[in-house]
Amino acid sequence: MGLFDFFKKKEEEPSYDPTNLKLIDLREGFILDYDMQSWEVVKAFEYDWGNDYFTLELRLDNGTDSLHLAVDDNDGMELTLTKDVKVRHLDEDLPEYIVEHETAPKKLVYEGTVYYLDEESAGYCKEITAPDNAWQELINWDYYDKTEKKHLSVTQWGDREFECAVGRVAKEFEFSNIIPGKG
Repeated sequence: MGLFDFFKKKEEEPSYDPTNLKLIDLREGFILDYDMQSWEVVKAFEYDWGNDYFTLELRLDNGTDSLHLAVDDNDGMELTLTKDVKVRHLDEDLPEYIVEHETAPKKLVYEGTVYYLDEESAGYCKEITAPDNAWQELINWDYYDKTEKKHLSVTQWGDREFECAVGRVAKEFEFSNIIPGKG
């Protein structure tokens, strides 16, 4: 070790095994294959649901389309793959209903499918690369159809900001060829 080696910036060790990458390892800049297309992780968010229960949400982009991949690895791998839907397209009265009743309805109908409320969760979210004081409070309602293959979520940020996403339950084998990003 020479004198100038001391001043070289040490490369940070990755928090994942590069020879065995899993969906829970995905971070911004990673590439993976899904549905015979390559997708880049353009954003990575961490959710804290309390009691040491954390989940991951990834925004995937293939250049023409974007998806949300939610990864819950706490009690077996649970995945949902969704797209944003305008709240007013889902139910124009939904925000007012939630504000008035302080909860979401027990069922919602979107494009002819009935979704049943499965779980209400309060927690915090931040981009993984954001500082620890960047957590934002949220309430999330998860819905599934009768087959439990279709998924819908409604998220409330603050008093009157709402987001909705609709999609399906995904399986781990649908994703492959995970390549680390530049970071």
